[in-house]
Amino acid sequence: MIALPAQSGVQLTPMAQAILLASRSDPVPLGGSLNELRVVQPIFSLDARALRGLLIGTGTLNFEAVSIPGGELSSAVWGEGFVDRRHPHTVVHELNVAGVDLLGGLDGRGRFGVVVGKGFVPFGTDDPMSRWLSRYPVNHHLAQIVERAIAVAQYDVGKVTIEGALFDGDEPEKPTQWPLIRQQDGTWRFGDSWSARLTVRPVAGLELQGSQANVHSPEHRPGAGGDAAKSSVSARWKDSPRWGERYLLAEWARTSELEGTFVFQSVLVEGMLRRGRWSGRFRLERTDRPEEERLDDPFRSRRPHLENSILGISRWSLNTLDVATDLAHPGGHLQLLLFAEGTIGQVKKLDEGVFDPIGFYGTTSVSELRIGFAAGWGMRNHRMGRYGVLASAHIDHDDPGMSNH
Repeated sequence: MIALPAQSGVQLTPMAQAILLASRSDPVPLGGSLNELRVVQPIFSLDARALRGLLIGTGTLNFEAVSIPGGELSSAVWGEGFVDRRHPHTVVHELNVAGVDLLGGLDGRGRFGVVVGKGFVPFGTDDPMSRWLSRYPVNHHLAQIVERAIAVAQYDVGKVTIEGALFDGDEPEKPTQWPLIRQQDGTWRFGDSWSARLTVRPVAGLELQGSQANVHSPEHRPGAGGDAAKSSVSARWKDSPRWGERYLLAEWARTSELEGTFVFQSVLVEGMLRRGRWSGRFRLERTDRPEEERLDDPFRSRRPHLENSILGISRWSLNTLDVATDLAHPGGHLQLLLFAEGTIGQVKKLDEGVFDPIGFYGTTSVSELRIGFAAGWGMRNHRMGRYGVLASAHIDHDDPGMSNH
């Protein structure tokens, strides 16, 4: 942690990471396999705290617009107009400020907080960028809502935190784009969507979460698209016994579009065991994916939608195993990690739509190999998307920190 002069009462915590990644995916659109070497997840983040932690600012710059402008090769992953590639995140990934315990002692042990700015909506689980595997899960856009303008009210008492938020429904169309606050005709885009999340920590190390959200026209920026009704439930365990660390996450997520015309569900379990410098990680996932009309570039789908263009639903059942060794001290701020990840699985057609995986990929089998080197500073204690009272509750008190990737 870096502190400014004492009289300022401000503490600044810089964080950064990047991953040099070699990957091979089979199949890719139109069949065959593809190899790539890319720098992924290059970010710089700053946590600022003042007034003894009662005021918290979060800012994160993401440089994927430069390192992966065409997306990161990854079979089954989708979102923001990319398919079988992970989209580059917006340059200003997070920029918000939170007031914590605004009522002081008036509500006893309770803490009321407010968060305003840009970032993650209080819905679902942690952003995969601050979790253990470099490969993003297929359910990223079912289990998280990212890169929105947010206004969040929070109340934390004891082992329970309640959050409610208003935000803009539109998701980014390009990395340099800001959330649409108000349209040219005066219609407010901000506030057309909402979310609510309940987080319970019954015992040390265990966290239970349930969320609901309604997102208005996420894939049509002017707001002419349909709504997405979203639900999420998860259980997370993280502790640090004497011999190392262990982590386990189980989550279920569901998104219903056009009043139930299309329903996408996901079940995911992932975990990690670390002993000394070595760790093993795994993920089991079964996620439904919308199959949308593709452009001439088969890795891209049409944005914005002029009409509903879902051609069918596919179900991806994937199993990922990872082995890693930390070249730096596992408990320190510096992270230098070598890892290898392997994914195998299946894709199948789920409905009567026109999309057929055999016709598009030439196979229903999925395999992927990823070998990488991750370098980071200060990311071990960071759970991206946990703001205000949650940032204080998890990082300062009952969470000794987790090392991403």
